Amino acid sequence: MQDNRNTAFGWILFSGIVALGFSSLSSKYFHGDGAEAPEKPGYFIDAPEEGAEADTGPTIAQALAAGSADAGEKVFAKCTACHTINSGGANGIGPNLYGVMGKPIGTHAAGFAYSSALSGVGGSWDYDAMDAWLKSPRAFASGTKMSFAGLGSVEDRANVILYMLANGGGPPLPTPEVVEEPAEAEDIDGAGEGPGATEGSDAGAVEAAGAMGDEQPVPQDRPAT
Repeated sequence: MQDNRNTAFGWILFSGIVALGFSSLSSKYFHGDGAEAPEKPGYFIDAPEEGAEADTGPTIAQALAAGSADAGEKVFAKCTACHTINSGGANGIGPNLYGVMGKPIGTHAAGFAYSSALSGVGGSWDYDAMDAWLKSPRAFASGTKMSFAGLGSVEDRANVILYMLANGGGPPLPTPEVVEEPAEAEDIDGAGEGPGATEGSDAGAVEAAGAMGDEQPVPQDRPAT
């Protein structure tokens, strides 16, 4: 009985060793230890980079011309957790925004500790700068303390800017670009109407033959039968 057990255990151990060997060989042969890219990929998905966005909508000047401060007040509700916009309002997590349009960037609210990332941008809060800031604060001033992700809609940004403009004023609105419609093709006199009537008498046989191409057969006089 003891010998049979030893034999069975021996076969079991041998089978395990064989299985382990085959596993190692197959892993090396089929490259199971790591994934490899195929030699000829089927296709690639052309995805835009993160944060990339196609500018197919209206410009900020066009959106400002079509927007309203009332609509901007509703969008600005997202900002009230950090900002006040009334005259003499206190600074909060963010600065008071009364009269911010047209003022130097990063120095508007007295007593507020602006980040060096924003105050170092330079320039003033014109409409293009405010549009870029509201679209993506981090892209406008890398390292800014403002954690707001931004407003993706140009219409929302324009309305908020108009609401800011209504609270403290600012520079004149930019003139929106005029989109020119493509000019229609002019109809040249007589074009597309087809050939008109031909004046004059009927062409004779000689004239008709002269009007034919070189490759067209010309009727020959035949002797009378």
